Amino acid sequence: MKTFCGVDCTECELYGTCNGCSETDGQPFGEKCMVAEYCRKGNTAFCELKAKLIEAFNGIDIQDMEKVTDLHPLKGSFINLEYSLPGGKNVKFWNDNKIYLGNQLHKKGGDRCYGIAADDRYLMVSEYGAYGADAEIVVLKRWN
Repeated sequence: MKTFCGVDCTECELYGTCNGCSETDGQPFGEKCMVAEYCRKGNTAFCELKAKLIEAFNGIDIQDMEKVTDLHPLKGSFINLEYSLPGGKNVKFWNDNKIYLGNQLHKKGGDRCYGIAADDRYLMVSEYGAYGADAEIVVLKRWN
């Protein structure tokens, strides 16, 4: 399988279900992969995007969140937790089949984690327990 970003697809746990980046014009699961999109823009476009996003996440200044040092391509279904809104409605914000950039960071002094995720327009920081339990939105904002 050929990729736009140079990753070794055989190392991915989704290898058997992925349709391939080059083969699908940057839509391996039927929806946009932002990594492929930025890699096709030129040699430094993806690195510049990651640097801007890392800066944006670190600029939020959440006191007990570790410093963001890297972001990884993640399938939407991995990050698309369900959140309860004040009116009691449960919602998901991400598309299960798109590829986003994100990471999981341990909350300092606790057993919960921060999940960070972004596309080329929005970023989200959420807090959750084991296996995504009791997920809460900390920040959801347009960054670009």
